[in-house]
Amino acid sequence: MVNTISHLGVGLLIALALGFKGKKRWTIAFLSILPDLDFIPHMIFFVINESLSHAARNQLFYILGHREFMHSLLFISLVTLFLWFRTKDRLLTAGGFAAIMSHFYMDYVTSWKMRPLYPFSTDSSILGSIYFFDPLLNLLPLLPLFIVLVDEMKNRGKWEGKFNGFCAYVRRNDDKLYAALIFALTLWLAVAPIAKVLVVQHISEAEGAEISYQNSYPASAGRFLSAYSFNDTHYRIMETTYWGGIERSSFVEKISVSGNVQEGLLYAAKTEELYHSGVPVEIDYPVYNVSEENGSITVVLTDARNPYVNLWAYFETVYRFVFDEESGEYEVYASVRGEEEERLADNWFEREIVKLIS
Repeated sequence: MVNTISHLGVGLLIALALGFKGKKRWTIAFLSILPDLDFIPHMIFFVINESLSHAARNQLFYILGHREFMHSLLFISLVTLFLWFRTKDRLLTAGGFAAIMSHFYMDYVTSWKMRPLYPFSTDSSILGSIYFFDPLLNLLPLLPLFIVLVDEMKNRGKWEGKFNGFCAYVRRNDDKLYAALIFALTLWLAVAPIAKVLVVQHISEAEGAEISYQNSYPASAGRFLSAYSFNDTHYRIMETTYWGGIERSSFVEKISVSGNVQEGLLYAAKTEELYHSGVPVEIDYPVYNVSEENGSITVVLTDARNPYVNLWAYFETVYRFVFDEESGEYEVYASVRGEEEERLADNWFEREIVKLIS
């Protein structure tokens, strides 16, 4: 996930490199941030969410949710075709495609899963090879923004006498400068996923286990968080770096039961069924903590990696399923990144599944 300002900077860099000015420049700039405008349909979804059936909620989530349909290859194709039929301008269409595709790829290469093949597939995926606070991706695009800002201010008769040397340098070297910036970004975006392959292969060989490429997340610059199922009862969590291999590791129990719970494993299994009936299903390595109190069974569902992350938007969510032992009815609560817990609407999960609990 790259911030919207940096996406805008990349769009302006593409427009500058193609020599666009005026309306065409701002068209490219707009397309570079267009996918992030999905916060508008996401707000609509948030408003109507509780009035929907379970099936309708799941389907509309894929269409209206943040980083869902508007971050898909189909959406990119539709926007590109619209631009072509609207303008018949090959260079503008190519620039627009490059701008919106750069947004998609920069998000895909950082650290939040997407569904690029929706509606043909609802499977989520990610390259996850670059930390989302990566200095290069977040700071380098600020230079095109500054260039355009200075140009706009001087065209309006402001900032006279300021940044004259900078402007003269850009005018003399604009082709080389823009080419160098694009080359640096493209090289980093291409090399990082390949470098991650080598890291994951090294970890797999060291552990004698198949480590998931997608589920190895960049925890900081050059540092990854990986996990795998060590045995039937535990996950192994590892922090690795390009230069030091596995630097820290530990084990996390998959299911823990406390108190007088006769069917703890069954409740954990039913929680898993319920969870996978909803969306977005962001937890890759589920951990279940089962407990009993006053006739209710509580199952807390987290990701085994939660204790090892900080300020991550993806899987740092805690779900709490509360079952009534006699009726089998349940309520679900959730909190994200340590925020206040909220009760989820009844349509989040398939209600009939819970009836299987005996």
